[in-house]
Amino acid sequence: MQLEKVYEPQRFEPHWAQWWIESGIYRADANSATQGRAFSLVIPPPNVTGSLHIGHMFEHTMMDVAVRWHRMKGQATLWLPGTDHAGIATQMVVERFLASENITRRQLGRAEFERRVWQWKEEYGGKINNQIRREGASVDWSRERFTMDAGLSRAVRETFVRLWDRGLIYRGEYMVNWCPRCQTAISDLETTHEAVEGQLWHVRYRIAGSDEYVTVATTRPETMLGDTAVAVHPADPRYRHLLGKSVILPLMNREIPVVTDAMVDPKFGTGVVKITPAHDPNDFEAAKRHNLPFIKVIDEDARMTAAAGRYAGLDRFQARKRVLAALEETGDLVETEPYTVSVSKCERCKTIIEPLVSTQWFVHMKPLSEKAMEAVRTGQIRFVPNDREALFFQWMENIRDWCISRQLWWGHRIPAWHCRNCRQITVARETPAKCQHCHSTELEQESDVLDTWFSSGLWPFSTLGWPDDTEDLRAFYPTSLMITGFDILFFWVSRMIMLGIEMTGDVPFREVHIHGLVRDAGKQKMSKTKGNVIDPLVIMDKYGTDACRIALLISAAAGSDIALKEDRMDSGSGFANKIWNASRLLFLNMDRSGIANWKRGIASDPALEDQWIRGRLDACARAVNEALSSHRYHEAGQALWDFVWHDFCDWYLEIKKLRFRENSGQDDHWTEALTVYETMLRLLHPFMPFITEELWQRLVDSAGFEHAISISLEHYPQPRQESENTVTSRQFGLLQEVVRAARELRADNKLDPKATLAATLYLHSLVFDADNLTAIAALSKLMLEQKAGSAPGTGGLIRATPDFDLIINAPASAQNGSLTPETRLRIEKDIAAKERAIENSRRQLSDQTFLNNAPPHVIDAMRAKLADYEAQVAKNRKLLDG
Repeated sequence: MQLEKVYEPQRFEPHWAQWWIESGIYRADANSATQGRAFSLVIPPPNVTGSLHIGHMFEHTMMDVAVRWHRMKGQATLWLPGTDHAGIATQMVVERFLASENITRRQLGRAEFERRVWQWKEEYGGKINNQIRREGASVDWSRERFTMDAGLSRAVRETFVRLWDRGLIYRGEYMVNWCPRCQTAISDLETTHEAVEGQLWHVRYRIAGSDEYVTVATTRPETMLGDTAVAVHPADPRYRHLLGKSVILPLMNREIPVVTDAMVDPKFGTGVVKITPAHDPNDFEAAKRHNLPFIKVIDEDARMTAAAGRYAGLDRFQARKRVLAALEETGDLVETEPYTVSVSKCERCKTIIEPLVSTQWFVHMKPLSEKAMEAVRTGQIRFVPNDREALFFQWMENIRDWCISRQLWWGHRIPAWHCRNCRQITVARETPAKCQHCHSTELEQESDVLDTWFSSGLWPFSTLGWPDDTEDLRAFYPTSLMITGFDILFFWVSRMIMLGIEMTGDVPFREVHIHGLVRDAGKQKMSKTKGNVIDPLVIMDKYGTDACRIALLISAAAGSDIALKEDRMDSGSGFANKIWNASRLLFLNMDRSGIANWKRGIASDPALEDQWIRGRLDACARAVNEALSSHRYHEAGQALWDFVWHDFCDWYLEIKKLRFRENSGQDDHWTEALTVYETMLRLLHPFMPFITEELWQRLVDSAGFEHAISISLEHYPQPRQESENTVTSRQFGLLQEVVRAARELRADNKLDPKATLAATLYLHSLVFDADNLTAIAALSKLMLEQKAGSAPGTGGLIRATPDFDLIINAPASAQNGSLTPETRLRIEKDIAAKERAIENSRRQLSDQTFLNNAPPHVIDAMRAKLADYEAQVAKNRKLLDG
């Protein structure tokens, strides 16, 4: 059974990615799921405009490991894929596309623009799905969804109508974050905050009817044109004389009142602040408390309105310069000082946000958040790791009503119709023929669309057919798990919880695994502007998908960010190469031994290495299953890495190849080796699906037992109930120590690595049989004689341990009576380590509390070990003294 010499993942990865889809093996069976054996999760839908970044690959890899693990454990498993329509992002992309043809969306009109976006989506929107296939994601493509497909659009309307009917959606004026570039309101979570060096301007306002002035500090002097009051703190003694008075607004000569409000910080500036209700969220609330008028001086294009007087039509920042110049001219600008300003920007286009009062649609969030918090408190939803729970509760307890309307054309248009006759609103699932209030037919649909997060908040149940009572919904909802980054815990996770409970009466998922972000080697966030982005498509082409997957997983301590270096991918490639070369060695020897129709099993009289590797395999299976059950993917990956590389390849296979014989057929050695190897491939499969599928298919092609059509449908190895054989473990551990000691002696003394040297092994207790002594000799390149007792201490190169002494009869040039510097350093380090152990043991054995409470066998074992350490130190000191 030939295996190519070179591991070339690009040769077989595309084949298996396509075969998995065409074979339909990942289609979920809702019938078997209804028997309580379901595991389901939905993919966080990436933007249809997007392309895969390394964070996607990291997240999808963890999800795929979880899905493949549960599937191999025999559960009916659904991993549902799909993409998000990404309102603002998609509209911006298509508008840029149109701009290259000198066309604007307004020239096209809404209907034609929407048609163009759908056309663009069909032509370019499949890129992300092709990339997900490249990752090896075992999703059910037959159930792929899109947040604006017909079924999900129906779910969105149903949700909106139900929330409206329950009094949880309302329309009203509110202060919003307005993006002048995107021409829409955006949520607080869609803004970024940047600290910049700015200025604080001190402007004097004359008290009406007097020559006295108060000074107001502001970072935005252009907004003063819309001031409708100034405010002081009610407990500030400096300004009690101003109560009930008014001031004259500079440049506008408008008389505005002085009010008292607890929101004023007496330590900021002079303790007098201006109130601009139409352009500041805090001032907006203060104006409602004091019944102040709203004067809008900046419009949706970030230009000054007619209410700004002579500054009308100017850009807001041009107006700032003109206002400052005018204040300086009138003598009302009394001071300018440097000041650090927090500037809010649109996360999408980086334009500075303008707070504006606007008529928008809102969801009343408090009733929804209370149910969500209760679900987490009662354990219906579990966060892993749970350190994010506190942040979740903090957000929920301080939640504000959610502005769900966006002034866009691409998205779910709000299902509300305005009556031109009576001015009332009709909300309906289908387009109404007439107004439900006055029965007029003069209706016009709301032009705004819903926030993208509204539809994606329904994702776990809308994708399963809700609001219909479908078979999929009954079988797979609530979903079992959500894996996502902490950066969208409030954006998305919390909204899914709130909407899921409100719409279905149950939580959307049972567990939420929160992972960290993938950062560069210096722990900086990856961005194109910094030039530190790692493109997953490039590294998958370079190293292979499996190599990238295992490298990402091992880096992924639960909840922590990953500082990713590309050399980890190189290590992952080295690991895949190790697996490939070990498999090639096995396959070549299978041909040489004439293995055909092989069967899994356990040898009647297994060799020492077979007993040992089964114990190590069992320990690995236990560690991996336990780690996966707790979403500790890095621990599971590391356990597999250590077992495959060190236990299986470095030790077991090196000994086993000494046992294989030409034309032997399937003897006990082959039964054990192939059974362990096949089990190892199944253990590895969720982590490295491509290479394991390729190798397993070749292996079972010559098997004499029934098997599934894919390794991903085989059973996942589970640990045995019995504990590891300590005698076997100790004996094989001794074998390893002897081989290491021989190799270290040879290396330290620079002996010819190809030369076979005579040696004597003095064993203090255990004895090796002929087969295992032969194995030690072969691995060490020694002609080895075994004796009982301790070495006489003269002649040859010696390595002394508590369990054995090894003497190598080296050439005279290597036995010149002095130790090499390397050997001396090794012995000195060993003495230092053992002396620390001796000190710790003596401390414990002199502790009367420990002696009174510890079991006798523990105390006896510690005393025996102490004696061994003391003997070893004495022997090593004798070697140093020569």
